[in-house]
Amino acid sequence: MYFRDRIEAGQVLARHLESYKTRSDVLVLGLPRGGVPVAYEVARELNAPLDVFIVRKLGVPGHEELGMGAIATGGIRIVHEGIIRELRISPQTVDLVTANERNELERRERLYRGDRPAPFVEGSHCYRRR
Repeated sequence: MYFRDRIEAGQVLARHLESYKTRSDVLVLGLPRGGVPVAYEVARELNAPLDVFIVRKLGVPGHEELGMGAIATGGIRIVHEGIIRELRISPQTVDLVTANERNELERRERLYRGDRPAPFVEGSHCYRRR
């Protein structure tokens, strides 16, 4: 299915989530930058709060487009053990790349969220579009 733009995509997605409308336990998270316009339309249609979820890829040194993992808001870190093992990337290198990306993640959180704290979502149920 193709959409005219992200606004239309968000509106279509919101129609699929109509059963969540006006529920007090709903929070819509958008990935900056492209996901936020979609999430905005969903949040607007559902009368739900909107926030951002920041994710940073952990690129392989020298081949940064190849992801060896990712970090996200809330101290989440996921690594691809197969890539790390296959390319013989040391734990120190993974930690260094993680620290550098964490600095950028924190900078972007301040930029997008200001001084508002990140929303508490632990244990929440999520709708994931498949």
